[in-house]
Amino acid sequence: MDAQIRDINLANPDEFEEWKNFLESLGIANFSGAEVDPLDGTIGLFEGDKLVGTGSYSENILKYIGVCHKDTSNGVYFNKVVSSLLTRLGQLGVFHVFVFTKPQYSKSFQHVGFSEIVQSENAAFLETGNHNIKDYLAEIPHLAGDDISAIVMNANPFTLGHRYLVEAAAKRSKHVYVFVVSTDKSLFNSKERLELVKEGTKDLENVEVVSGGDYLVSYATFPSYFLKSDKSKVVYQTTIDALVFKEWIAKNLNIKTRFLGTEPESKTTDVYNEVLRDVLPPEVKVEVIPRKENGSGDIISARTVRLAIKNDNISSIRNIVPTSTYDFIENHLGELQDRIKKGMKIDGN
Repeated sequence: MDAQIRDINLANPDEFEEWKNFLESLGIANFSGAEVDPLDGTIGLFEGDKLVGTGSYSENILKYIGVCHKDTSNGVYFNKVVSSLLTRLGQLGVFHVFVFTKPQYSKSFQHVGFSEIVQSENAAFLETGNHNIKDYLAEIPHLAGDDISAIVMNANPFTLGHRYLVEAAAKRSKHVYVFVVSTDKSLFNSKERLELVKEGTKDLENVEVVSGGDYLVSYATFPSYFLKSDKSKVVYQTTIDALVFKEWIAKNLNIKTRFLGTEPESKTTDVYNEVLRDVLPPEVKVEVIPRKENGSGDIISARTVRLAIKNDNISSIRNIVPTSTYDFIENHLGELQDRIKKGMKIDGN
């Protein structure tokens, strides 16, 4: 009997239970006490009414791919599931696709056209499509010299706390890359955040502001940054993100130091900083800069700015953001408040 691809509706309790039990039987996932990652679609491969393979996608990331054990000899089911997902994403206009998988499955994905970017003890990270990490690196200006450092920030929005970190790096390095997270999971979208960082640092001649693309604290490399996740998931994702930075970004751009700000208000970012300190040295030195405080002794936080926007009290933040950030907020206050009313979260990173 030929196996057929059908959609699986995870909102249907019976279909969800069958899907969950299938993945757990394969050791692909363990859902006890854990939430299912947000998914945009899920397909199943069926022999009659029997589920023999499945795969899901979220934006441009493949997730929860598994096929029954009888497929291990020839990979027909695996190939059919992955090719069906890639076809589905192509119909949606998505032609650059990532996958997280266990290291032992990396070769299977490479056999269907994926290229491995990095591999850790617990996970492999691969991509396929019309763009790759080498293309991304080719688009970034390459700076001359050996004394080059980097900062990665979400800047949601850019505050004087962020500015303080950039200034500290600029004083200690000949050149500084500031990579701005590009994923649109924040109150300020990626274009807005990138422009606010550029505007807020334009007087610093040795600072180069660039997009983090799909490779630095993105929804592909580090989805837990944007979600509530347990520490173990954060650790394995941050390890992948740190390896991408170390083995590709730093190596190709000759970055010798990564500057971090302390993160007392974000457990996720605090774990991320721990992983960076473990993974990056000795090739990349890690320097931690204490967060800047306001006049009252409180750290300057982008969350404070977002709360002020929500509460229509932006005059209270004038002394903790650059003029360029304040002017943008003032000129777009209604639009930002509408985003919050429509469900855009203001907590988190």
